[in-house]
Amino acid sequence: MNPSHLQANTGWTDLLLRAIVELREFHGRAQANLDSQTLEDLSSLFDGAQRLEQMLANTEQQTNRHDLMNILAAIRGYAEMLREDVGPGETELDDVLARLLKAVHTAHSGETGGDNSPRKRVIESEPGFILAVDDLQENRELVARNLSRSGHFVVTAASGEEALSALENSDVDVVLLDLIMPGMDGREVLRRIKEHPEWRATPVIVISGSQDMDGIIECIEAGADDYLFKPFNPVLLQARIKAGIERKRWHDREEQYRQQLERNEKFIRATFGRYLSDEIVTEILERPEGLELGGDLRRVSIMMSDIRGFTTLSERLAPAQVVTMLNRYLGAMTDIIMAHQGTIDEFIGDAILAVFGAPQRREDDADRAVSCALAMQAAMAQINALNEAEGLPTLSTGIAVNTGDVIAGNIGSERRSKYGFVGHAMNVTSRIEDLCGGGEILVSDSTLQSLEGDFEVGRSQELKVKGIDQFIVVHQILGAAT
Repeated sequence: MNPSHLQANTGWTDLLLRAIVELREFHGRAQANLDSQTLEDLSSLFDGAQRLEQMLANTEQQTNRHDLMNILAAIRGYAEMLREDVGPGETELDDVLARLLKAVHTAHSGETGGDNSPRKRVIESEPGFILAVDDLQENRELVARNLSRSGHFVVTAASGEEALSALENSDVDVVLLDLIMPGMDGREVLRRIKEHPEWRATPVIVISGSQDMDGIIECIEAGADDYLFKPFNPVLLQARIKAGIERKRWHDREEQYRQQLERNEKFIRATFGRYLSDEIVTEILERPEGLELGGDLRRVSIMMSDIRGFTTLSERLAPAQVVTMLNRYLGAMTDIIMAHQGTIDEFIGDAILAVFGAPQRREDDADRAVSCALAMQAAMAQINALNEAEGLPTLSTGIAVNTGDVIAGNIGSERRSKYGFVGHAMNVTSRIEDLCGGGEILVSDSTLQSLEGDFEVGRSQELKVKGIDQFIVVHQILGAAT
């Protein structure tokens, strides 16, 4: 594209150059009456006009469209800001600026209509943090001036590397991104923004002098939210930024809401995890029916442990000592049960009732219940060592394991309920536990038959227990088979 070709097809150059000449003449006549900001903007506009004249005068080289659009964008931007600032008595300056903008619009669109830049139109927008990325200083300054007037806070970056650094250090609402830059170009910056987990929701508006359709499609597919051509319409840019800020604000609110939900869930899990097993808390939080009353039939292995002679021991101790001793014991046992994926149903004084197989069933429920009982007995040595060091009595426990069918679910009323277990197998477990001596583990015959692993089995016996008509067979577990 060369200047003569442009002139022959659009005729915009004569219009633009005449308007610039008129503007310089006005500047010469009225300079003493103009404020410093107007003079500064006129100076920037004349700098752009001089570069344009040099480009058009060089008929031996092809005119780069991107460079041409950059110059026209600068001229248009400063002209529009000047026109907004023109007072009611400056009609001459307003007329000259209107003709200049008409020429710029003709150069950009090929049309000879109005300048398409409505004056004093303001897009009301929530103030945002805008990052403007462009390798040309005049473009950065122009965008910053324009957006600052609307209340936005604008930072600029002269390269792709500077842009990424700014994103690292600031919470940016919208990125205005030039595509053609030395070093890291706009496409690479766009790719990195959209691949970054913390930046990908930041709207990116590409502003470029290139009108290559394949390049536009590439940017949109890479995640760009919009694509504007230089010289851009500032009103249109304001509208795009407003939409971008609104999207970013919605995303930020959704992210804050999600983080709050995560914090609330962690708090609920941590709090209720002190009273319920992790699996029951998960059942309540993740299943809509988790709080409904009722239950279903489950095949489970039930474990019950109890400190032998604890009532007598506690009568000889101060209340604080009893609590210290009991909390130490229950704390250690709780960790062991949860490590074996058991569900603690409740603490009954010094007794612990745990179930393996509900709410989540596993093939090795019986094995884990027996292994858990062995680990609990093994842990008593360390607990007693701590008790002795503090002048407290040593403890011994009896543990029973029984496998059978129970009703598992939410039991109680609408006002108060718990995840619990009901059934004959629960009573059998309690009766077996009554038979246990200190340091002993007894399992029912149904549990022994359910074991898949190898365990060392001691004595077996058939017993008649209170409240149960038939005899029950129990087996002593001595340890895991070696």
